[in-house]
Amino acid sequence: MARIAGVNIPTQKRVEVALQYIHGIGRAHAKEIMQKVGLTPERRVSDLTDAEVLQIREAIDRDYTVEGDLRRETATNITRLMDLGCYRGLRHRKGPPVRGQRTHTNARTRKGPAKPIAGKKIATKK
Repeated sequence: MARIAGVNIPTQKRVEVALQYIHGIGRAHAKEIMQKVGLTPERRVSDLTDAEVLQIREAIDRDYTVEGDLRRETATNITRLMDLGCYRGLRHRKGPPVRGQRTHTNARTRKGPAKPIAGKKIATKK
């Protein structure tokens, strides 16, 4: 099992797909890494040599911010917005959607489970 950037990469998948298991690497970055290393798209992780895994690891370390560093950077950016007290920071602090989505309906993922209002009856269909 190959270990890149602190993540165990699945061995039976194609390299392009397996690289996407690393936080911070999506489809475009995975294709870019494969071109830099010189791998064909149909190669599987189990077919890689130790030298190729090392090349992939070095390319990622050199050119991309991934995993813990990326998560830390994102958390720092959110904390900075909250400390500034800007609109986006206030939305992060209070919990509703940050990017302008509607909240009258929907937004349950961000707002959490619905809180019942005392004395309000739910209309039942007959």
